Amino acid sequence: MVMLYFSATGNSKYIAELFCVEMRAECRSIEDKADFDKLIASEEIVGFCYPIYGSRVPRLMREFVSAHMDLLKSKKLIIFCTQMAFSGDGARVLTDLFPRRQAKVIYAEHFLMPNNVCNLSIMPLAGEKTTRWYLSKSRKKMRKVCDNIKNGKVKKRGFSPGSRMLGLIQGIFLPGIERRAATKVWIDGDCAGCRLCVSICPMDNFSGESGEIKAKGNCMMCYRCLNKCPQKAITVSIRKKVKKQYEMKSPPVVLQ
Repeated sequence: MVMLYFSATGNSKYIAELFCVEMRAECRSIEDKADFDKLIASEEIVGFCYPIYGSRVPRLMREFVSAHMDLLKSKKLIIFCTQMAFSGDGARVLTDLFPRRQAKVIYAEHFLMPNNVCNLSIMPLAGEKTTRWYLSKSRKKMRKVCDNIKNGKVKKRGFSPGSRMLGLIQGIFLPGIERRAATKVWIDGDCAGCRLCVSICPMDNFSGESGEIKAKGNCMMCYRCLNKCPQKAITVSIRKKVKKQYEMKSPPVVLQ
């Protein structure tokens, strides 16, 4: 069994690692330099874990799944979605990438995690106490999830008609938002030219020739650069200076 994840700021990585510790499964980021065809081909069960964006799968994960579809069609799937509040069918939407009725899902679940959107005042970042609460709840849920899987119990969160309808309503505008946001990245005068954004962007959206950082029009709104920039010099979609950044502070990933 292998769990493949995309995590912009640590939330989905935390969930993926919780699962893999308990299930003794291999845990790999889809950003790793690895032979994923060989890895997927060698496993009977393949897990996916990702943050949900407007009730839709992040573009990087969509592209990864599409690139490996020939192998994935024959695998049993476990799908985990991390969300700030409610996505409707956040785990189910991954199956929309598969040919009709060829996604063999044996378990799907949603996990509430702290908000990492740091430039929108109506969505404040969680404090340390609230973050600890989220992580504690996630650990308890993961213990139950792993017990269910070990006992052969199938659960598919987000697959009911009501969940699908709510997901559709929330996600209907995302394609347009995604297209517009690709070029809406601003770097202000506080930029020190450290090139951290160049090295950490999952979409290779930054260049840093001659010490000047520029965006290349390929943003997918993962918010990693906003939360990691030492000078708080970057913002996306909303041109508002970042005052506080999200930092995933978690205890060691050990299930008791």
